[in-house]
Amino acid sequence: MAAEIRSEDELGKKWDRCLADTIVKMGGGLAVGVVFSVFLFKRRPWPVAFGTGVGLGMGYSNCQHDFRNPNLLHGTFVKKIEKGEK
Repeated sequence: MAAEIRSEDELGKKWDRCLADTIVKMGGGLAVGVVFSVFLFKRRPWPVAFGTGVGLGMGYSNCQHDFRNPNLLHGTFVKKIEKGEK
């Protein structure tokens, strides 16, 4: 018998994945912004804000895509059952 998957659990997984992805992308944008600010733009603050904003936008876009495609599978492993196994 297959385990029952509740819709609340699936929605919670999507939110967790979205928040983690957005935080990672914002952190990457922040890091790139700091590097550009220090080395190219004489310590101006706008590259940091721009990089963080781009990361936030990318995370938001990925979340929209994830929530609008309910049939998308995310890296789940399906164990193949051989004949004679239970």
